[in-house]
Amino acid sequence: MERYFQRKSLNLPSNNLGSSNPPSNHLSSSNPPSNNPASSNPPSNNPASSNQPSNNPPTELDEILANLPADPGLRPPMTYYNPNFREQIRRAYLQRGPCQPKSQNDMPQTLMGESNRRFLVKWFDSFVWLEYSKEKDAAFCLHCYLFKCDFDKQGKAGSDVFTEKGFKNWRKGPENFRDHVGQVGSLHNKATQHCTDLMNQKQHVETIVIKQTYQARVNYRILLTAALDCTRYLLRQGLPFRGHDESETSSNKGNYVELLQFLADHDEKVRAVVFENAPGNLKYIAPNIQKELVNSCAIETIDAIIRDIDDAFFSILVDESRDVSIREQMAVVLRYVNKKGQVIERFVGVQYVSDTTSSKLKEAIEQLISSTNLSMSRLRGQGYDGASNMRGELNGLKTQILREYPQAYYVHCFAHQLQLALVAVAKGNENIATFFTTASSVVNIIGASCKRRDALREQQQKDIMKALEIDDLETGQGLNQETTLKRPCDTRWNSHYDTLLSINTMFHPVVKVLEWIVDDVNQDNLGEANRLLKEIQTFDFVFHLYLMRFILGITNVKGITKERSRYCECNDVGPKM
Repeated sequence: MERYFQRKSLNLPSNNLGSSNPPSNHLSSSNPPSNNPASSNPPSNNPASSNQPSNNPPTELDEILANLPADPGLRPPMTYYNPNFREQIRRAYLQRGPCQPKSQNDMPQTLMGESNRRFLVKWFDSFVWLEYSKEKDAAFCLHCYLFKCDFDKQGKAGSDVFTEKGFKNWRKGPENFRDHVGQVGSLHNKATQHCTDLMNQKQHVETIVIKQTYQARVNYRILLTAALDCTRYLLRQGLPFRGHDESETSSNKGNYVELLQFLADHDEKVRAVVFENAPGNLKYIAPNIQKELVNSCAIETIDAIIRDIDDAFFSILVDESRDVSIREQMAVVLRYVNKKGQVIERFVGVQYVSDTTSSKLKEAIEQLISSTNLSMSRLRGQGYDGASNMRGELNGLKTQILREYPQAYYVHCFAHQLQLALVAVAKGNENIATFFTTASSVVNIIGASCKRRDALREQQQKDIMKALEIDDLETGQGLNQETTLKRPCDTRWNSHYDTLLSINTMFHPVVKVLEWIVDDVNQDNLGEANRLLKEIQTFDFVFHLYLMRFILGITNVKGITKERSRYCECNDVGPKM
């Protein structure tokens, strides 16, 4: 699902800063697609990926649909596109709807005569086809843009003001808009009728040819509901969709297909419309269909977040997040106050960035924000780490955004500040730095082989049994569980607390395992084990162990408390007064 937010570059004749993925609304239709075997897989509106890599590369149409410019001032003419793709492109634009920014602050004022005038947001309520371009500060007509090229062939093209040049005479805006609509039979009204026919499934040629029965529509809805149930479950649990082998003879066809089979086994209605009982091109198990389902769920999730934000102020939290293929990505979180007065943080996407320079990051943020129909003029805060490209005073990301949006105040992430303080203390003190080096070496040498880990667990079990026999150990649910030494993470200093806790709890088993390594001449790292055995039994090591466990314990409690309070705020849990 997260790859849905990655954008792929397409060499269009305009700068595609406002592109966004068109929603796959046709999935929620009650009418099944064509039963023509030649169209077994409907074209995917977005190459959104499930958690398993797909063997089917995105087609040319996929690339075009994934990079359709949202801003009407940046769109190429409809004649630029392949005639075979125009219907899908028009449908994608109509599903998305006209580009109508919600904030009046996005419309600059222009001196016309003796007064400053600008585009008014309220005009959108009277003219549903109306669009506004931030790039050109001009108004456009979505319906004429989509179908005007068809009238060009008939010599009835009319003016290009609302399709290419853009309308800018705000002084008589509504009057000119009504003139553009014209009388019955005008070019605009014909284009509007074409749009209605295209989106009306009853008028679509596929529906007319198929002449679907009522039962066929019912079966299609049952199949679609089952497919969406499987998709939502896998997305919620963070599980992969695809399997390595999804052929008929495979014993494990992947989570999605197997879960759909499970629903069929336990529901007679589902069993009657899936797999072998479904039409040849309506099985809803193809990779492209799975991608479209994921894409649709992603769109609905983002829409729910945007509806919750409404027109409120918001802040952004941004950090680097590389994927398994080491691609530079930018994770973006929106922070806002909802209508109940609760502080909410919502993850909205992972945006691919070709470069981590401040200008590229700003461009990627603006592109992601515009794709969600939010306005940067409502931005009131920025939260990043302390890297120079993020918080640089001269040309950092926060400085560039502040120049254009001075109300978007920058706050250095407090968790990151705390981590920097801990790192500075650890690296600045020679004794503490030596202690952490020794602790990491102990974890590494014992965790170097399964045999040593088994020896550690056996020794721990012996110590626990001995303590229980002499009633020297508290018992209860969740206590005295089998554990092991935990490795610290360089980028999360809070993880060192877990490492110190495990060493402190298993100190005696650790000593016994190191003694066993030293006594066994066949073991590797004999000299290193002997050195560590002597060091961890010194007063300095034990003192630093208890000291750093105490200090990191304080910061750990604060971090957990903050996360729990955040979780309760976001999910409305906790004691009720």
